[in-house]
Amino acid sequence: NAALRAVVRRGISLGMEVFGIHKGYDGLLDGDFVGLKVESVGDIIHRGGTILHTARSQRFLTPEGVDLGAARLRGAAIGGLVVIGGDGSFRGMVELCKRGVAAVGIPATIDNDLSFTDYTIGFDTAVNTGVEAVNRLRDTATSHERVFVVETMGRHEGHLALAVGVAGGAETVLVPELPVNIDEICQKLQKGMDRGKLHSIIIVAEGAGSGFDVAKAIEKCLGLELRVTVLGHVQRGGTPSAFDRLIASRMGAKAVDLLAAGESNLMVGVSGTAMIATPMPEVLSTKRPIDLQVYNLAEDLAR
Repeated sequence: NAALRAVVRRGISLGMEVFGIHKGYDGLLDGDFVGLKVESVGDIIHRGGTILHTARSQRFLTPEGVDLGAARLRGAAIGGLVVIGGDGSFRGMVELCKRGVAAVGIPATIDNDLSFTDYTIGFDTAVNTGVEAVNRLRDTATSHERVFVVETMGRHEGHLALAVGVAGGAETVLVPELPVNIDEICQKLQKGMDRGKLHSIIIVAEGAGSGFDVAKAIEKCLGLELRVTVLGHVQRGGTPSAFDRLIASRMGAKAVDLLAAGESNLMVGVSGTAMIATPMPEVLSTKRPIDLQVYNLAEDLAR
């Protein structure tokens, strides 16, 4: 919503007429456009989700669907498209660009898995949500001297789990990018208990394994009774953090500026304090690896 607000108001400030598309590519195929004014995006910067709503569009996955989407934009005299989303949304955007549509992408995914940007919109909020949950669980873990397994989202990437683990002071973080060794985890837990440690938190990205399966394996190994909390979609909502609002606002304005300058097929990103733009095909062909320095730091701090 913060990015949408910035797109609308920057566009209007540059003398543009701005439209929103309801329900993503599904709405594009249906021609579900709505005119947006300055007041249309008032009082939304603090709201999670999107006032335009979104949907996974099976129809848009076909060449015929993309052809229709491009035709809808031409028919509505849309001169530039801003796509706010992740990998799937951007792959659709590239196909539209191949058909002559001018478009710029804004990265929005709690996974923070896109290259050429330090952060994607939603990541910081999701991390804070995860850390708050860990803080609350730690109170119970400490009082009852228990080991808790906390499963975060992250089907293919562990950036979210790793950030939650480091910021939340977890004893172990499991991510999809690296092998899971239950014996090593048990040895670490046993070593901690031997020196008097009474509680532990284990963070598991969903792609690294089910939190319940990990708990069962540890229980079998150590004879302990573990508790499991699956954060799930709780991480995808709520009031966005100030940091997310800031980068979303800057990205939205930057996207409009790029379109106004005649640029296309780019993704806006943040590098340090600067807004940058990278060709979308390069973004999609470059995988963002897990930060091994941060992962090793998590291991060093969990003692």
